[in-house]
Amino acid sequence: MSEMIQPFAAWCAAALEAVGVGIISLIALLGLVRAGYGLFKRQPSEAVFHALRQRLGRGILLGLEFLIAADIIHTVAVELTFESIGVLAAIVLIRTFLSFTLEVELSGRWPWQNHEERKSQ
Repeated sequence: MSEMIQPFAAWCAAALEAVGVGIISLIALLGLVRAGYGLFKRQPSEAVFHALRQRLGRGILLGLEFLIAADIIHTVAVELTFESIGVLAAIVLIRTFLSFTLEVELSGRWPWQNHEERKSQ
């Protein structure tokens, strides 16, 4: 049974990786197009820059979630060894740190804080 699941899991992991990379690339491209359009329409460059940065950050966050899911599927269903679990733990830790720091950078609050907590600080 395991021989049948491994190829499917490997395919799912590869598909999720492609989706993650595609999301990041597509949102980056669309963000650049919208920024170019904003500059062409003579919008303030600071506002265009801020909007582009927000879009890119959100795209990276969403893409990272898909990449983490792909790594988990690959490790658990395809290559389950102590070494691969250690590598997965390091990758998830690094990507989680990146996600948290991007969230703080974009929203000005930690992901677990709600809007009321932020207003009271």
